Amino acid sequence: MDTSGKKITILGAGLVGSLLSIFLAKKGYEVSIYERRNDMRAAGAVGGRSINLALSHRGLKALDAVGIKEKIQKSCIPMPGRMIHDMEGQLSFQPYGKEGQFINSVSRGGLNELLMTEAETHGVTIHFEHKCIEVDFESATATFENGRSVTSDFIFGADGAFSALRAAMQKTDRFNFSQEYISAGYKELCMPATADGDFAMDPKALHIWPRGEYMLIALPNLDKSFTCTLFFPFEGKVSFEALKTEEDVMTFFETNFKDALPFLTNLQQEFFENPTSSLITTRCKPWVKGKTALIGDAAHAVVPFYGQGMNAGFEDCFVFNQLLEKYGAINAELLHEYEALRIPDANAIADLALYNFIEMRDKVADEKFILQKKIEKKINELYPEKWVPLYSMTTFSDFRYSEALAMGKKQQAIMDSVLAHPNIEENWEGLDFESIIHLL
Repeated sequence: MDTSGKKITILGAGLVGSLLSIFLAKKGYEVSIYERRNDMRAAGAVGGRSINLALSHRGLKALDAVGIKEKIQKSCIPMPGRMIHDMEGQLSFQPYGKEGQFINSVSRGGLNELLMTEAETHGVTIHFEHKCIEVDFESATATFENGRSVTSDFIFGADGAFSALRAAMQKTDRFNFSQEYISAGYKELCMPATADGDFAMDPKALHIWPRGEYMLIALPNLDKSFTCTLFFPFEGKVSFEALKTEEDVMTFFETNFKDALPFLTNLQQEFFENPTSSLITTRCKPWVKGKTALIGDAAHAVVPFYGQGMNAGFEDCFVFNQLLEKYGAINAELLHEYEALRIPDANAIADLALYNFIEMRDKVADEKFILQKKIEKKINELYPEKWVPLYSMTTFSDFRYSEALAMGKKQQAIMDSVLAHPNIEENWEGLDFESIIHLL
């Protein structure tokens, strides 16, 4: 692989940009990252969103490929399932997969800092406070707000949902782009460690308070706190707009999240001081223009409800690295194969994430949904090679997202038929599971 003297510019020092830089630096490229923000590792620097992330198989596979999986896992807390909190505070645990399968709670900021530092150890140079304002696709030249222009062999836009590279692409002919905000936003709250320094709840679960049109979730942190996120409509009778006073907030949480309330010790202040953020899905095509390409959220921002946004971006890097092994160097053929492979999968995980919002806020508390999961688990135990639940295909396997979505739709149609059987709640264990498998 002849990469000597080849220069790469990456826009964005976030999770995906930092990981991509490590892959490319390890292949011998001279890599420079340009980040619009200041260095989040500096004392007092603000690192952007701090919502916790769920690191799973696809992301770990990419981290393993650059040799830092074990280092990252030291900062993770395993979560083998969901803990559902009903209105009365009663708990029910729903495993994500088989025994030994789990997703990992990890701090966005902590992971980002580690990846940037790791990139620098591989010779990557990170330039902070460089906001890109213009890109020339053919010469691979990026111009920044401070007046600096940089020309390299290739430019990668890893600069998030509001990417400067993608914004430049949107001004070109035959570039397709769509964005969709969901009606809910989110607000982050903190559940600190208890007075005796322990977790307030079981840390080996992602906690969910599903309430139909909205929900509260909580993910554990290494300091024994939980990062809680309220996903809630912006407007309406029950919404952020409607909770105007501290009394409104307390009454709402006492009614809907009463078992969480005693542990949200700074709720009123945080509710009004912490930002209310929106949630967006973006799709675009093509991802490649001249000597430039999009990757991660810049190409495919998704809502967080499948826990796959970061994992999908890391998988972009993994697939790109596989293609680099195949072609020997970055060229037009590699870029177009990367685009052809990843766009269908990006669109699929976007659809899955939007659907999972409905599942998390509503269906996880539905008896029919819980029964379906029991039946699917039984089928999977009997025919593990033929029936893999959609969540497992997405989270714990190497199935392409597009393949998982297609198979998931087929499985759901079968399950809809199964669940329509008379007295299925009492008789499900007597189903003819072999005949169900033959419907695939």
